[in-house]
Amino acid sequence: MSITGGDVVDLGRGLYAWLPPKRGWGLANCGLLVSPRGALWIDTPYDPVLAGQFLAESRKRLPDGVSVDRVIVTHANGDHFWGAGVLPDAEIIATREAREHIHYDPTPQQQHALVTGSDPATALGAYLGSHFGVFDWSATEQVMPTTYFTGELELTLGDYPVQVSSLPPAHTAGDLIVHLPVQGAVFSGDIIFSSTARRPGDHPVHWAGPLSNVIDACERVLATGAEVIVPGHGPVLDPAGVREHIGYLAYVRERAHTHHEAGVPAIEAARRVIAEGRYPALGLPERLVVTIGSEYRALDGSETPGVLQLMSEVAAVARETDAARTGEPV
Repeated sequence: MSITGGDVVDLGRGLYAWLPPKRGWGLANCGLLVSPRGALWIDTPYDPVLAGQFLAESRKRLPDGVSVDRVIVTHANGDHFWGAGVLPDAEIIATREAREHIHYDPTPQQQHALVTGSDPATALGAYLGSHFGVFDWSATEQVMPTTYFTGELELTLGDYPVQVSSLPPAHTAGDLIVHLPVQGAVFSGDIIFSSTARRPGDHPVHWAGPLSNVIDACERVLATGAEVIVPGHGPVLDPAGVREHIGYLAYVRERAHTHHEAGVPAIEAARRVIAEGRYPALGLPERLVVTIGSEYRALDGSETPGVLQLMSEVAAVARETDAARTGEPV
């Protein structure tokens, strides 16, 4: 089984957003900026199949003689990064801090082996198969950025300025945002996971934090004055949608701090926040295990667990949550 299709939204003045056809783990938004003198991507899809679809859609919009020769990576999670292999000659730009997360995550082939080799009878194996089994990294070589920067990076594409700004640790240790002032748009990466009544989204997952940094990054997006915000996942937003998302982040932060102060373990705090059902339209509530765990580590300095341990906890809580909803035994 594979995922096909995706909406290409014309944002004007050579800027497009590619929005995956559904929500879920690994289905990230991407950007294409086109000028008569070049083209670039902002992020890439997760695997070569999806990346090939995005590349085909991109080529339909390129002037004669123009190719996509630059990729700006908002952060180093594979669902925004691993598809760059379909552009083998492109310059890949990331923050210097993104190196840390590249080495934290498994490689594409390690992840493929984990997904296909895990026991589906276990909570982890069933979860990985359900949410990641649609992707194929069996022949995906790990890509690496070719250009690293810190602070601010000013680029131009034809007549279009491209303002790239690194951020303090938030979603990951190496986030950036891309501001396109002529188009009045910002690509936020996973600083923002969006949801609307017409197109519900998922709970965010934040690997680094603290949430105060994520909120500050959202405020930085608003400070650009952009009217169009393309989040890492979910529908395109206006500034009011970003403010609503800040409200969500503030709620999760407050609940995490309250439970931490009361001595509640992080995973139990996640269970309690899920049980409150404050945002019922959002999918994947089990991802609060990761986000609240990150917030706890910011408060007490505890050690960051490995990805496999975190995903095992996520899968266990997902099974519990599903059982509670359906009335079936765990």
